[in-house]
Amino acid sequence: MAAINKTLQYVWMAIFVGVLAWSAIGPHDYPTWWLEVLPALIGGALIWYTRDTFPLTRLAYVLILIHCIILMVGGHYTYAEVPLFDWIGEQFGHTRNNYDKLGHFAQGFIPALITREIVIRKNVFNSSKWRDFFIVCFCLGFSAFYELIEWWVALLSEEAADSFLGTQGYAWDTQSDMAWALFGAIASLVLLRKLHDKQLQADGFIA
Repeated sequence: MAAINKTLQYVWMAIFVGVLAWSAIGPHDYPTWWLEVLPALIGGALIWYTRDTFPLTRLAYVLILIHCIILMVGGHYTYAEVPLFDWIGEQFGHTRNNYDKLGHFAQGFIPALITREIVIRKNVFNSSKWRDFFIVCFCLGFSAFYELIEWWVALLSEEAADSFLGTQGYAWDTQSDMAWALFGAIASLVLLRKLHDKQLQADGFIA
């Protein structure tokens, strides 16, 4: 049984395209915008291409859309200058804009559920403990690889380096980013396990 009907597929894509269009209008700068939004563009294309051959659960689709929106908002303002998080920082006495930490938490939280869905449906593991261990390691490895990409971009592009890295003078920003992705992956497995299993069963992906 398909996890998401045609109407919801088009609603998903309409929201994606609408936020993307908003994000592209007058961003902080276009080099940074492209760097931040490219993962969302790749993700959106993959979702659309696989919507019939490998449909996901509704939960997965909603979380992927949320992740794409986080990336698009970050691309529009840059992660260091999202207005809402400037306001939050002022209210709590933060010395930096912490929108990037939300982004890195999502970088663990949402890929963890997608990875969980794939390995369950493909019967990759017989043990749930080994499956969860793999998922956390995969998300942490992906986060570390993304930090390497940020480093390579910084070396190649002086124009977008500061905006893309978004360290805001924090010496431990790279390690903190990976830690937030780790927390996100663990939180996803703990908080969404039952709901995810219920949707996998309802959609006929598992017995």
